[in-house]
Amino acid sequence: MRDRYAALALALLLAGCASATDTSSPETSAARSVVASAPPTVEVTELLTGLNKPWDVAVAPDGTLLTGQRGGGFVARRPDGSVTRPTADLSDLYVSGETGLMGIALDPGFASNRRMFTCQGHRTDGPIDVRVLSWTVDPEWTALTRTGVVLSGLPSTGGRHAGCRILPAPDGSLFVGTGDATIPTAPQDPHSLGGKVLHIDTDGSPAAGNPDPASPVYTLGHRNVQGLSFRPGSGQLYSVEQGTHRDDEVNALVPAGNYGWRPDLEPGRYIEAVPMTDPDRVPGAREAVWSSGTPTLATASGSFLLGPGWGEWSGALAVGTQQGEKVLLLGLTPDGLGVERQASLLDGRYGRIRTVSGQPDGTLLVTTDNGRDDVVLRLTPRP
Repeated sequence: MRDRYAALALALLLAGCASATDTSSPETSAARSVVASAPPTVEVTELLTGLNKPWDVAVAPDGTLLTGQRGGGFVARRPDGSVTRPTADLSDLYVSGETGLMGIALDPGFASNRRMFTCQGHRTDGPIDVRVLSWTVDPEWTALTRTGVVLSGLPSTGGRHAGCRILPAPDGSLFVGTGDATIPTAPQDPHSLGGKVLHIDTDGSPAAGNPDPASPVYTLGHRNVQGLSFRPGSGQLYSVEQGTHRDDEVNALVPAGNYGWRPDLEPGRYIEAVPMTDPDRVPGAREAVWSSGTPTLATASGSFLLGPGWGEWSGALAVGTQQGEKVLLLGLTPDGLGVERQASLLDGRYGRIRTVSGQPDGTLLVTTDNGRDDVVLRLTPRP
């Protein structure tokens, strides 16, 4: 076991080092200037209202929209506009700080298997952790039935830094973004599931192609991963990560990549004064595609805009921001390694933005995160 983890640590370090094709080289990302551009025109429709911190949103093949409130409880909106609140066993839900009912994702085969996945804080008589659970949904959207624990042991410390975003891959596997739970050594520790992007099959086993075939760890060195999305056309996987007082990040992920967060500057202490990407203490740390600088916006999600309706912004990365209270649009460079233009939507209009989710029909779903009178919105681009 010790040899396996040592091998993984070495693989992660080596893969993070720069090479002739390293996507994190300064010449291809940080050196590029970002131009402020005019945002697209959108029509805003309120789909669900009166919610309390709807963390995520998913749309089923039949057009039903499902969200879950961080403090517990699911809400579904049927295509005819009717609303149901499916029952679900959340008796072991742990809600504290940033933790509760979080990521939601539908199985790619949902139309036939009615299976979905969630992330939640978990508490029983044992240690508190964050778990990925599987469920099935009845055809009427009145009940969710828990079918198993896909993955457990994601760390939780009082609910801080507990991001848990689930992204199904085209092959049916799952990517899971996690937070470091303010554990100083977690981001760089290949044993820990905190401060990572994980890649698993739906039974919780490590997915094919992971750096260590026996480990779910796909990338490491993260602080609090809040968003995951595939770029249209290239299939490149990106993460959106919350910074400290500076440098929220967008990262282009590669297997075994190390993204440079190492808050263990002093033994046993979680020191947030260190850089988000620290190449001095983390040799080979991969540079971010985009950083917020100071102050941070509290980036809480990321999803690419789909369809020609967005005009020049088609294919841009939309990022939900909590402190920024807007949807940030980032137009990536053709190689995907930098940002060449940016704009924003909904500036201050709906308060804190949690999730953005680009839809195949060309719309963008948005959830707010104010703690009262929260909404799920649909943004439709207009000429």
